[in-house]
Amino acid sequence: MDIKLDPSRDDLPLMANTSHILVKHYVLDLDVDFESQIIEGTIVLFFESGNKFKKQSSSTEETYPSESNEACKLRTPEPCHIPVTNTRTVSSKMGYNDFVICGKGEKDTSGKDGNHDNQEQASGISSSKYCCDTGNHGSEDFLLVLDCCDLSVLKVEEVDVAAVPGIEKFTRSPKLRNQIVRELVALPADRWREQLDYYARCSQAPGCGELLFDIDTWSLQIRKTGVQTATDFPHAIRIQYTTKPQGRSVTWTSDQSGRPCVYTMGSPINNRALFPCQEPPVAMSTWQATVRAAASFVVLMSGENSAKPTQLREGCSSWHYYVTMPMPASTFTIAVGSWTEVKPEICSSNDLATERSFSPFEADFRYVGGCGHMEYPCRFQNASATTQEIIPHRVFAPVCLKGACQETLLPLIPPCLSAAHSVLGTHPFSRLDVLLVPANFPSLGMASPHLVFLSQSTLTGMSQFCGTRLCHEIAHAWFGLAIGARDWTEEWLSEGFATHLEDVFWAKAQQQLAPHEAQEQRELRACLRWRRLQDEVRNSPEDMQVLRPNKEKTGHVSDSGSSVIKHGLNPDKVFMQVHYLKGYFLLRFLARRLGDDTYFSFLRKFVHTFHGQLILSQDFLQMLLESIPEERRLELSVENIFQDWLESSGIPQPLQRERLAGAECGLVRQVSAEVAKWVRVNRRPRKRKRKETEEVLEKLLPDQLVLLLEHLLEQRTMNPRTLQRLERTYHLSEQDAEVRHRWCELVVKHKYTEAYRNVERFLQEDQGLCNFQTSKSVRNKHRLCTQARGDT
Repeated sequence: MDIKLDPSRDDLPLMANTSHILVKHYVLDLDVDFESQIIEGTIVLFFESGNKFKKQSSSTEETYPSESNEACKLRTPEPCHIPVTNTRTVSSKMGYNDFVICGKGEKDTSGKDGNHDNQEQASGISSSKYCCDTGNHGSEDFLLVLDCCDLSVLKVEEVDVAAVPGIEKFTRSPKLRNQIVRELVALPADRWREQLDYYARCSQAPGCGELLFDIDTWSLQIRKTGVQTATDFPHAIRIQYTTKPQGRSVTWTSDQSGRPCVYTMGSPINNRALFPCQEPPVAMSTWQATVRAAASFVVLMSGENSAKPTQLREGCSSWHYYVTMPMPASTFTIAVGSWTEVKPEICSSNDLATERSFSPFEADFRYVGGCGHMEYPCRFQNASATTQEIIPHRVFAPVCLKGACQETLLPLIPPCLSAAHSVLGTHPFSRLDVLLVPANFPSLGMASPHLVFLSQSTLTGMSQFCGTRLCHEIAHAWFGLAIGARDWTEEWLSEGFATHLEDVFWAKAQQQLAPHEAQEQRELRACLRWRRLQDEVRNSPEDMQVLRPNKEKTGHVSDSGSSVIKHGLNPDKVFMQVHYLKGYFLLRFLARRLGDDTYFSFLRKFVHTFHGQLILSQDFLQMLLESIPEERRLELSVENIFQDWLESSGIPQPLQRERLAGAECGLVRQVSAEVAKWVRVNRRPRKRKRKETEEVLEKLLPDQLVLLLEHLLEQRTMNPRTLQRLERTYHLSEQDAEVRHRWCELVVKHKYTEAYRNVERFLQEDQGLCNFQTSKSVRNKHRLCTQARGDT
């Protein structure tokens, strides 16, 4: 089943056979070992099987073959006779009490030696005659395929859920293990607490037979001898495994205070190097996890409860998190480090009242009708939660950044959350943790359910840079998480929406800002994005500029449910923002065409209709156009939008026409005037005539400074006197990271050695911005910055 990818395309394979069997719940029981830089333990998977999954996996009845499916049908594993010796059997360190869900007293905010390596797997699949059949239609054994890489799997076994004490209380078939699991996963949403408790008890049940398994580059394949269908395959299995220090799903590093930490960093391969799972987004599941680490560490996860540590033994603590909303496995996030919680110096009683949490347990949910998603305790059905403007939130950071977080970040969270609620309505998630991640984090931010990572770069300069980035990540709670893309190639459904909404949220969060000032700022940011999009289109491959690269095959998967993500492993994607920028301009175009009031009224309806579900581009566009009277559509159609915006490279023609016809906003004209002044300053001789008047320079906003420096970068030469005055006039070394980035480009271009210290600081402290910036030209500038660092 080992897929050989085309190195020129670097597509990412999703191997799991989700059309035949789906994971409904994961129970993780893990230990974090900083000395060995591994995470080890067990994961128990609870399944549901049935042909109904085929309808969820494809946008139409037609499917197309993928490499993974063909490979599975043709490959015959070689005999494996490696003796299974010296294998350490990890006994569970977790009892039932570790899984007790919070009761009334707790506020519920609802490769070591002996490991079998991927390359030399002692799997027990020893017959060369064995041929895998991932469906339930052949005469050979059914094969469960999970997405997996960079893991050492030690053991796979069926779990005897029938041995759980008291299991007969809620099942009609206490002796039929698969039937027990079927009834467990089918419990109604108002019994979520009981369901989690029985998942935990079942996960601790004894094994009742080891299963045969094999590993290749991208997958873990499991079978039970004599079981030929997904229906008869064990519906609860336990996998004992360890991660590897070099595994690509997590990063082992030190925080800004020099203390060790580990976190999931948004890898292109997602979480398959953290635990075996089903990666395709259609495999939406719940999970609960117990994680043990040294008592000095704090464990943060994307769970809906605000976990508190439980002391297990001297020097060791246990943390337990869970979620009740089914989500793709890629949204699972963990961060373990010596974080400190950043609290406001003064907390008003009004804030506490506003931020009161509503757990699924105490909420009065309406389970019949109203929502189109699978059943779960949904906040959109909770009248109290729908009016909650500010959800409970916490901030964690290394000790050395505590003061900066208190001053810059903490005051921004309530107004940004409130602004988001005023635009989109109900917060999909019940709480929010924000973590300031280590300097090597490869982006400015990353959103997960209940947990946001922010780069330290967001803390410098004025509040705008931090505020807009925070608003971007908050927007992902609705677009990217509560509403996800069914096909991961349609990234614009997440990033385009978040980019468009960050401006809207931030304008509302600045309560003192007049409407015309907010509009001016939005137009200024549109100008900056227009320049970046032009740069990106000039300097990136055409086939990577397309927002819907699979076109009419978008959302299609193979018969087994496997597929590939086009360009998913291409290293250039890290630097590209085309999905952010073209997606932003498409939504801006539609909002202007409809009018803001009409557009955002529609967007709230769209969120209410599709939260908790996966969508394709046509789902959004069809509902939007259906909400517009025919006489106002002005030749807009799904087909035209596909052709002009989503399925073509380059600049969309409607956007070209809009930019050519549009007049510059006042803030942009002000920058143009300042650029002209600086050009004149740069041209003056060292000795000026006495009658020459000094240029009067205006104070500029941070975004205006970015635009000013971008224009000055287009100048062929700038002398050291001009650069020195430029730095002193605007205090450039004290500005936010985006301004300092443009300043460093000027410094390097003109070899202004007196400011090389600024370049050194930028390269050390703003690595997230280095990776976030776009296009080949920008990457070349960073190469020059690296050369400049060598000169200092």
